[in-house]
Amino acid sequence: MCKLFIQADAELWSSSTRSLRIDGMVTSIRLENYFWTILDNISNRDGMNIPQMITRLYHESIDADHDLGNFTSFLRVCCMRYLALQLSGEIPINESVAISSLDVEDILAREKRDYH
Repeated sequence: MCKLFIQADAELWSSSTRSLRIDGMVTSIRLENYFWTILDNISNRDGMNIPQMITRLYHESIDADHDLGNFTSFLRVCCMRYLALQLSGEIPINESVAISSLDVEDILAREKRDYH
């Protein structure tokens, strides 16, 4: 079992730092390359680049009164959630389907029903 993970391309878990500007402030985010790839897939689905999507996530998180003490962890969880929602069929594998076109309220309601 472990060989499947151990012999994967080591570049996947190598980290890289990217700088971006949120509300005029330059910030740096360090993530494993695999997460950067997933963030790129997510952002492309809605016609954004990674900095645009991260800025949008940041603003929407603030608007929802989330504690952003560990924003990098939040981004990792977003990536894992994206993959889990694809696996469950809630987000189509077809990347031409924009995430913004999905019925978010319906997805959240199904999740709440299924996990409680």
